[in-house]
Amino acid sequence: MPAQLRSRLLDWTVAVPVLAVLVLLVTWGRDLPGPVVMVVAALLGGAVLAAVHHAEVVAHRVGEPYGSLVLAVAVTVIEVALIVTLMISGPEKTQSLARDTVFAAVMITCNGILGLSLLLGALRRRVAVFNPEGTGGALATVITLATLSLVIPTFTTARPGPEFSPAQLTFAAVASLALYGLFVLVQTGRHRDYFLPVDTEGRVIDAEEHAQPPTTRAALVSLALLLVALVAVVGDAKTVSPTIEAGVAAANLPHAFVGVIIALLVLLPETLAAARAARRDRVQISLNLALGSAMASIGLTIPVIAIASIWLDGPLLLGLGGTQLALLALTAVTAVLTVVPGRANVLQGGVHLVLLAAFVFLAASP
Repeated sequence: MPAQLRSRLLDWTVAVPVLAVLVLLVTWGRDLPGPVVMVVAALLGGAVLAAVHHAEVVAHRVGEPYGSLVLAVAVTVIEVALIVTLMISGPEKTQSLARDTVFAAVMITCNGILGLSLLLGALRRRVAVFNPEGTGGALATVITLATLSLVIPTFTTARPGPEFSPAQLTFAAVASLALYGLFVLVQTGRHRDYFLPVDTEGRVIDAEEHAQPPTTRAALVSLALLLVALVAVVGDAKTVSPTIEAGVAAANLPHAFVGVIIALLVLLPETLAAARAARRDRVQISLNLALGSAMASIGLTIPVIAIASIWLDGPLLLGLGGTQLALLALTAVTAVLTVVPGRANVLQGGVHLVLLAAFVFLAASP
């Protein structure tokens, strides 16, 4: 890449996140006219692309699987902050917000990002190859976290409805945080090689061959800009949400469908980063992003919501309904069958994308 073009790209990826945050500060909490909404939406798209760029810079510097972990945790932390803010501002309308957001994140990551990554990887090399040991462990953790936090509340009897008692919620929060912490230790410690990309012979690919890693200073700057871009993505998504709500109402769709749209917007940086990794034949990195994001979404959201419930009014609904339980069970079974062989073709990728389509359709037409 010519030095001049690289300089322009760097300038663009710095200017857009900063401008998006400034616009966010000016427009937050206000009713916006149509032209301003279009400007915010354009900046939202630019912030997504900038976030992907800076995440790749950081990932290239720290290596895998740390790079995937940085993006997944950063997005989830900001997402959790947004959930808590919305629940505090309108508790009577957000009793199921945490459940709907976490479930949408699980379905989007485990079907959408995972399916797209496998499809792109298989189209490039006929068969997408990854490490079943690391991916299988990550999937098992996601399934366990989702069952403890989203399925069990539907069947408990301590409280009426799909709700945990305080003791049950405390246990679920501690268990979620412990499982997520244990996974991070395994991923970055003694079994780090399980989460590195592999070639068709199963040999670990532990180095990027196309460029030298950026300097520490450049990586730190990109890390700061990544956080700025993610704040802009989540905040601008919230800013345009009234327009989305009006569109959903005009289309006679359920109000819960707004959460699906917001989740899709918030997860765009991870989706694009996973797709680019899959196109470079680094499918394992894509799967790290997909499953790591699902895991972080549950493992960090539930403990924070458990603490916030101390001062939040009203019940906290976590248990899924019948249709959602069926989709989650089908996703778990399909993902296990996909992961166990350590390789997948376009069929597996297509199956997961169809499951995502089913989730979106049933959210729109329950």
